Formats: sequence, structure tokens, C-alpha cells
Amino acid sequence: MAEPVRASDTPFAVDVEAGKNYAWCSCGKSAKQPFCDGAHRGTEFSPVRFTATESKKIFLCGCKQTLSQPNCDGSHNKT
Repeated sequence: MAEPVRASDTPFAVDVEAGKNYAWCSCGKSAKQPFCDGAHRGTEFSPVRFTATESKKIFLCGCKQTLSQPNCDGSHNKT
């Protein structure tokens, strides 16, 4: 299994809008971090799609090691 590229050593703080769809980059290669720009094409990675249930600030994983994709779970402190 391929390892994702570590895009950041900290989470990305993002304001999301209720009802809006998002695609989190799981490969770490996107130039539009933390969101997918299609850079995963040709790899085994796929974006993690989600719909915001409320408008608020969330913290999306930047190290790509989280066990609770797409949200940061503190894994960047362990690796």
C-alpha cells in the first residue's frame, strides 16, 4: 500500500457551509490543500467526500495519517 505525502505538520482550519459538498485530499499531492484537485489520478488514493452538516470551523488532517478521515485526530503529533 502506498503512503500518502505529508502535506502539513498541522491540521487545516477550514470554515465549511451547511449542506455544501467537499472533497478532502487523501494523497497529499493536491496543490489546493486540504481539498482534492485531482492530483491522485493514477494512484490508489481517492478523495474523501463529505457534506457539511452545519456551518462552522473544522480541522482537516494535514499529515494524512488520521484514523478519522477527513478530520484531524492528532496523528501529526505521533508521526
